[in-house]
Amino acid sequence: MSSPPVAVVSFAQSPQVRREDHRNEVEMLMPVIEEVFSNIKVTKDDMGFVCSGSSDYLVGAPFSFVSALDAVGVWPPMRESHVEMDGAWALYEAWTMLLSGDVETALVYSFGRSSPGELAKILALQLDPYYLAPLWPDPPALAALQARALIDAGKADEEEFATVAARSRRDARANPFAQVSSDRTTAELMAEPYVVSPLRRHALPPITDGVAAIVLAAGDRATELCERPAWISGMDHRIETHALGARDLTVSESTGLAARGAGVDRDATVDVAELHAPFAHQELILREALALGPEVSVNPSGGALAANAVMVAGLIRIGEAAKRVMDGSARRALGHATSGPCLQQNLVCALSAERPSGGR
Repeated sequence: MSSPPVAVVSFAQSPQVRREDHRNEVEMLMPVIEEVFSNIKVTKDDMGFVCSGSSDYLVGAPFSFVSALDAVGVWPPMRESHVEMDGAWALYEAWTMLLSGDVETALVYSFGRSSPGELAKILALQLDPYYLAPLWPDPPALAALQARALIDAGKADEEEFATVAARSRRDARANPFAQVSSDRTTAELMAEPYVVSPLRRHALPPITDGVAAIVLAAGDRATELCERPAWISGMDHRIETHALGARDLTVSESTGLAARGAGVDRDATVDVAELHAPFAHQELILREALALGPEVSVNPSGGALAANAVMVAGLIRIGEAAKRVMDGSARRALGHATSGPCLQQNLVCALSAERPSGGR
């Protein structure tokens, strides 16, 4: 028996802010969980599975996902799982669960507050433990190595980085959930001083607190809940070596492999691509890996340069892409998430307004 097709039927997120001082993670999640359910007039009791993504290092406490379940409500008991990753990977787990046919619906959510701790030190803990982590390099320093390699290879220049940032921040003005937006020109951004050469402030992501949630549904249940579901036509993720010196930082092989695994190479025409590119130059690398032409609208939400809640930004990319399919502004869309330094691990989710054939 073939697997049922699975779709995104609801998406919600909190305003992405620099610092969430007055609410803990549960309090941030509660209104978003309520909204993602109310969009399609369901409750937690209608969910066959729940999966979350977060990091205990950000929260500063063990098993933080257990307390976060209070935002959903855990009685009566439910089938639940968690990944210590961006919520995009929680969505991947929920997608595979729905493909099995055991359940028809799933709630996926993620939360991340970067402001309370020292993000540079936290993210250094994910590096190679023998050679890199003991040096405590921060994300901008590693990203600068990648940007410099891109320039030295003749693939891009600093003005192109500024053009990406200017467009992203300009597009973010239409996004009520964005943290950072502006109408500054490329020339104005190029006048900024370096943070770490060759990256200026505009090429770096903001520190962000935020949460997001998505509801998935399979088969006919999706069309019952949503007039225009965003069907997942394929999804895959791949990882590259920890050793930065062992890979070409100017390309993203794992993104290309994930795209082919998601079927994007077989149906490459997309209207919208939401790319998780925390640093401006990374959008250029991802565009090449995904073979996106100039006709594709990239990061109309502003992307991670407008808001980059760690453990949440990748799930938001999928949600933003799905939203444009559900509201009719796109027929095909692509959501991308990344994890690790210099685009080490990448996930690609292909979305379509057309229900896949052959499923139940």
